[in-house]
Amino acid sequence: MDVVSVEPTPEQYAWTFGGAPPLRTVRPGTVLDLWSDDAFCGRLRSTADLASARLDMPYVNPQTGPFAVEGAEPGDTLVLHLVSVEPARSWGASALIPSFGGLTSTDRTATLQDPLPERTWIYQVDSAARAVAFESADGRVSVPLPLEPMLGTVGVAPAAGEVRSSLVPDVFGGNMDCPDVRAGTTVYLRVNVPGALFSVGDGHYRQGEGESCGTAVEGAVRTRLVVELLKGGGPAWPRLEDDEHLAVVGSGRPLEDAWRAGQVDAVHWLAQLTGLDRLDAYQLLSQTSRVPLANVVDAAYSVQTRLPKRLLPPVEAYGGVHRHLRALAAGL
Repeated sequence: MDVVSVEPTPEQYAWTFGGAPPLRTVRPGTVLDLWSDDAFCGRLRSTADLASARLDMPYVNPQTGPFAVEGAEPGDTLVLHLVSVEPARSWGASALIPSFGGLTSTDRTATLQDPLPERTWIYQVDSAARAVAFESADGRVSVPLPLEPMLGTVGVAPAAGEVRSSLVPDVFGGNMDCPDVRAGTTVYLRVNVPGALFSVGDGHYRQGEGESCGTAVEGAVRTRLVVELLKGGGPAWPRLEDDEHLAVVGSGRPLEDAWRAGQVDAVHWLAQLTGLDRLDAYQLLSQTSRVPLANVVDAAYSVQTRLPKRLLPPVEAYGGVHRHLRALAAGL
């Protein structure tokens, strides 16, 4: 197996899905060891650093990539198996950004109230204890929280020559902020352009479901992943698989349209896997699915429809590629 290590310089960051030349071309079966920056590009390092003064919009959510995959054609299925996602720094940052977040006035949810004031929190990372430490602004309250690293952003170039901001989630993936995009998960994405042109970034050291304030504990990460390619069968929306669940991430606005997108594709996937007709698959999904919110703060919201494997008939998605890659990852 080819093992390729990439640590981009800031000049090599991608800020969009689509519209960026490939950083590298890789073959299916390649293992990638990647370094990716946090959403703030490392510019929030103390509680005195405020987003309005330190961030250079729209240059946030830097991506490592894109990577072109040999043989990938529109309609194929790009498979990315996350072997590990680990902190690359001893600290992470979260912030209230003006007019951004689920519980403040924004340009899309206009009110007469002023937006919430800015504030920055710095979290110290204890990798040995697998913890990050929340500390209140006045320093009187400190709470250790579990370290749960994930990728906030993973996606491919959109179809039809579109160029989309790395802040946006959609059918191509993007900034879904889904906590299940973590070590042990396989991500399935529909290829829209020759080579797929996928990228990853936006490391989170942990995040609550919904990412209410608009930022997680943002931190640089090192990610090891395996790239695979399946001919045809590209899903309508990003799909996820781990040892216990199948899942679909739908995005849109309003929130119920994001929910519907994931539910519909999950019904189609379940029918395909089990041989059930569409209405039987709909009924089975209705009684078994869990629907955690991924984020409700971006230009579009993301909602995950999760199906527990233990409640389904015996099925194997995509010919068992997740099981195969899990076994492969154990030997890396």
